[in-house]
Amino acid sequence: MQLFSFIFLFSFTLSFAQPPKPTSAEIYNKLEKLNFLGTALYIAAHPDDENTRLISFLANEKHARTGYLSLTRGDGGQNLIGLELREQLGVIRTQELIEARKVDGGEQFFSRANDFGYSKMPDETLEIWEKGKVLQDMVWVIRRFRPDVIINRFDHRSPGTTHGHHTSSAMLTQEAWDLAADAKYETKQLEYVKTWQPKRLLFNVSWWFFGGRENFEKADKSKYINLQTGVYNPLLGKSNQEIAALSRSKHRSQGFGSTGQRGDDMEYLELIKGDDLKDKQNLFEGIDTTWNRVKGGKPVGDAIALILKNFDFKNPSASVPALADVYVMIGKLEDKHWVAIKQEEVKNIIAACSGLYLEAVAEHQAVTPGSPLKVKWEAINRSAIPMSLESISGQKDIAAPLDNNVNQSGEFDIKIKESANYTSPYWLTEKGTSGMYRVDDLQKIGIPDIIREQFIDFNIRIGTISIPFKREIVYKYNDPVMGEVYQPLDIIPAVTTKILNKVQLFTNNKKQTISIRIQAGIDNCKGDLKFELPNGWKVTPASIPFDLARKGSETTVTFEVAPPAEPTEATGKSVATINGKEYDRELIMITYPHIVSQQVLMPSTAKFTKADLKIRGEKIAYIMGAGDNVPESLKQMGYEIALLTPEGISAESLKDFDAVVLGIRAYNVLDALAFKQQILFDYVKDGGNMVVQYNTTGDLRIKELAPYPLRISRDRVTEENAKVTFLEPSHPVLNYPNKLSDKDFKGWVQEQGLYYPDQWAPEFTPILSSHDKGEEAKKGGLLVAKYGKGYYIYTGLSFFRELPEGVSGAYRLMANIIGLGK
Repeated sequence: MQLFSFIFLFSFTLSFAQPPKPTSAEIYNKLEKLNFLGTALYIAAHPDDENTRLISFLANEKHARTGYLSLTRGDGGQNLIGLELREQLGVIRTQELIEARKVDGGEQFFSRANDFGYSKMPDETLEIWEKGKVLQDMVWVIRRFRPDVIINRFDHRSPGTTHGHHTSSAMLTQEAWDLAADAKYETKQLEYVKTWQPKRLLFNVSWWFFGGRENFEKADKSKYINLQTGVYNPLLGKSNQEIAALSRSKHRSQGFGSTGQRGDDMEYLELIKGDDLKDKQNLFEGIDTTWNRVKGGKPVGDAIALILKNFDFKNPSASVPALADVYVMIGKLEDKHWVAIKQEEVKNIIAACSGLYLEAVAEHQAVTPGSPLKVKWEAINRSAIPMSLESISGQKDIAAPLDNNVNQSGEFDIKIKESANYTSPYWLTEKGTSGMYRVDDLQKIGIPDIIREQFIDFNIRIGTISIPFKREIVYKYNDPVMGEVYQPLDIIPAVTTKILNKVQLFTNNKKQTISIRIQAGIDNCKGDLKFELPNGWKVTPASIPFDLARKGSETTVTFEVAPPAEPTEATGKSVATINGKEYDRELIMITYPHIVSQQVLMPSTAKFTKADLKIRGEKIAYIMGAGDNVPESLKQMGYEIALLTPEGISAESLKDFDAVVLGIRAYNVLDALAFKQQILFDYVKDGGNMVVQYNTTGDLRIKELAPYPLRISRDRVTEENAKVTFLEPSHPVLNYPNKLSDKDFKGWVQEQGLYYPDQWAPEFTPILSSHDKGEEAKKGGLLVAKYGKGYYIYTGLSFFRELPEGVSGAYRLMANIIGLGK
């Protein structure tokens, strides 16, 4: 019970590095929060669904403990900053949410639901998600977080009008509201938490539910709670909207940079369940948010009020003795829920007031289970308040006084436990389903981040009071450009491997060479590597020995693989063996400047596809849009690929290419492309093929997307295995050089296509038709137009997902598109 309380409370507050100490004004703001005992929980479906204006308002203006429960980690979205998709994109978006909460003052939670892609109806969503499990997770978070107020981003009464995940998040909240208070529901949870009944449930109404801003402005909003959130916070020096915009702008992978606003602003809320409000500006009306709600808590509230009254902005450390007394007073209360929360708040305020700096730094950035590790520690009290260091993680022999601004430091050795878990997102440890991550440990559910286990306890005495401060062991170094750089301490396997081609495509029976990189996690890393494929595939040799002298060193070995005679798809697996123990993980590092560096350990596997594939044409120019792995797939098919920027487009540069392919969302993200459109059209007129992959309806950089009129819509086919009808069975794109059939649309992943055109000129020929259940046929997935001597092709089919997954039919269709007229 105590272990879980620590993990749950601090997994999202402990940073990988020492954060800047708050200013006196920010400390005062934290003191006001210390004296407020109200909690709000915002619930939606994805990262970037949350209303940062409302979260910031509740956390900073009302001083409420405010959380955001995102049911998914956003794995099914697109990535504007890199090539990561699916699980790796989910890791990025998880970190972006954690960074957003650091800005707006909220706390972050997730369920086990997997963002499997766009869904039109909630019944489909809830079936793939496994409704019962997601509901269990929501109830667990509610019981654990104990919100007085729950706010939904979406309306539970409007299925089919928005993303199915959106509506499902609201529908599930209606059930979770009742089940959280039901003592007969999920009794296993009640071994750790109590039942909980929130006071009220609200729906956060917004303009898009009215079909546009103009309609919203005209609508009668008198029935809603009109919450005035456009406030200025002088302690933080920003308007609420400015804080919210900084938080929103952390969603960089989705391109949600936001400009801060000032002045009046309003949020509209509809009461769905619970007690009505007389005071429309107080969502906590009727809820005791003072220390009086805790048995014996009134003296604590009085003591904090006195600290606030006497707070010295020029000398915040003067409040430390009184804060230490408050720490002790809180510890004597019976309500362990509030004790854990508020004692941690007090400790953070004490450290901020006194400039108390405590740090534990590892000698190495990565270590293996069972290995020794040297840790350097530092402790300094930058105030006149008498303090002393009593012990570090029980070691009393390093006790020392902490005099004003006198640095105390040293080092000691620890040993990482043999049973230590590898550092990796816990929700990716076990293989899940298309709709759910597998997490069997109840106490991990809801935790947003990687669970780190290596901490050092600093026991600090202030007067007669001993207070423990826990610090995560980190790694840091000095960069000549960036200066002091922090990284998390990672626990790694003794050896990791990476199959260099994630998809290996065979178009005949010839053997191919498979390259695998081996990386040592320890010194003297010796063993054998084998490569496993199902029967029918032949791998030689059976195994390859490796011997790496130094930790971190690498070598690359090769196997030869012969495919089976018939077309098939298989998964290959790399397995290293050291002293009889098998290691089958690939180490992936995700590093972006706006998030904490992430280590992800995934099975070391790759997709192997034997396809009946012919290609025509050789040289392709690829213009990267928002980022995808299609160029690598085209290389596997046998094409020679040149990556062009818009600036590199000219009649001369294009003349030798058989086709020009534009990456996903190219017209959404490349401003310069608008000035090259006529050159591209002329290229087509002279006999080239121009293949344009999907773009979204918003922020198109050009009006004339094609040489003929063409309008993009939001139409999509989300069911990846939806039946495909050939509208023009004799068209060359379906017949040459590969004769296509409905088998070529089997085994597609996530979704068949998105953002299909819904209007086009008669010069375009629609090739395919498909639709989701209960909908009309969508014919805009693949449009072909002859223009001059060449072809212009627009496709919303999700080649950017299918090709990197080794889907045979997607290869064959893309080859036919590129080979039109050849």
